[in-house]
Amino acid sequence: MTETSCYCYTVMSFGLKNAGATYQRLMDRVLAPMLGRNVHAYIDDMVVISQEIGQHVADPEKLFATIAKYHLKFNSEKCVFGVEAGTLKL
Repeated sequence: MTETSCYCYTVMSFGLKNAGATYQRLMDRVLAPMLGRNVHAYIDDMVVISQEIGQHVADPEKLFATIAKYHLKFNSEKCVFGVEAGTLKL
């Protein structure tokens, strides 16, 4: 705030003390119908798990639609698709 104006952030700065916890609460609310079923989210990492290969196209599409509904965006340079199995390193 200044004497003449009031400013606010348009994006969250992850350098703030509670930014990680605030973002995790947002993801828990936005992804609630999918969490634990076919999507796992930890802070800014999301993993889509499909039991059948045919579902591995529909499940990410549902995630993308949900993310777009809330005007959130992915960093395409950090996205990885089509991984058959592995260990997520957090």
